[in-house]
Amino acid sequence: MTEATLDQITAALAPVQEPALEKSLLEAGLLRDLQIQDGALSLNLALISPAHPHLAEMQASLEKAALAVPGVKSVKINPVLAVPADPRLQGVGRADIKTVIAVASGKGGVGKSTVAVNLAVALAQAGAAVGLLDADVYGPNIPMMMGSPGLPPVTDQSNIPPAVAHGVKLMSIGFMVKKEQPIVWRGPMLHTAIRQFTQDVDWGQLDYLVVDLPPGTGDAQLSLAQTLSVTGGVIVTLPQAVSLEDARRGLEMFRQLSIPILGVVENMSYLEMPDGSRMDIFGTGGGQKMATEAAVDFIGAIPMDPNVRIGGDNGTPIVLAQPESAVAVALRGIAAEAALRASILALESQSNTVPISIVG
Repeated sequence: MTEATLDQITAALAPVQEPALEKSLLEAGLLRDLQIQDGALSLNLALISPAHPHLAEMQASLEKAALAVPGVKSVKINPVLAVPADPRLQGVGRADIKTVIAVASGKGGVGKSTVAVNLAVALAQAGAAVGLLDADVYGPNIPMMMGSPGLPPVTDQSNIPPAVAHGVKLMSIGFMVKKEQPIVWRGPMLHTAIRQFTQDVDWGQLDYLVVDLPPGTGDAQLSLAQTLSVTGGVIVTLPQAVSLEDARRGLEMFRQLSIPILGVVENMSYLEMPDGSRMDIFGTGGGQKMATEAAVDFIGAIPMDPNVRIGGDNGTPIVLAQPESAVAVALRGIAAEAALRASILALESQSNTVPISIVG
């Protein structure tokens, strides 16, 4: 049998789509390093986000299309993570950050930090390089929730090494003050701290920087928007009406700051009873309703589970402590969806960037 040519194979693979981008994998430049030898085809499939929800679908379509080419006997597809960079983030301090995801809520106590922590850890587990910035200066809980004892020795305030826990780089004001010490700062001091955390921390190369914002719509949010281009934001709410009203304010805050909204997450959505039934402690469907009314996407509901609190207190996020639990499964799905949407926005920013050439 005649060996298939790369041109024949490329033509056969050309119609296979990247569902999230609604364009062909070939057109998007995501099929790389195609090689054929003795009927064995190998290729790299570049994924724009970790734990890509359409990976199995794309692999199956590629294999089917390739095997239809006379001379192709086998297909080996190697998924390779290739997170696109948001061009607006170029030149952020000493870091090479590709995308920034901010996690916010309109009020405290809705599990915003829990979502941020587990989102960051889930993305790191999926192979991404991840940083987690605790921008909740007045209530810094990230060090405890991540089980991090503190920063490495700091010898230069303009080159601060981050802490590392569970494969995630961390920065928080909680590393710099005593546990019981209150942070009594006015806006300018808070702005200085957030600027230092984004520009003077040696984050290195990151696919995603997850930012845990404080509740409300105040100085911290404004400072972050002024010092760092946020690729997209996630809104966390409870199903109850009071939480929804405050979450809607957080959502509109993102819009006023021109931060795209990746989606709404409903935390503590329900409690699963021993008999398999569900109890709606805080009501039901509120997050979905708010997302619909605000014309944004609803990207996940997280059930209640006391092990979430235990994991947060012990410094082991639930996606690590109980990876097969319903909560962990929901959080990994939310992380994958948020990351995919952030990567799509980064690609859109790339296409909207106009190159400027200066002729001397």
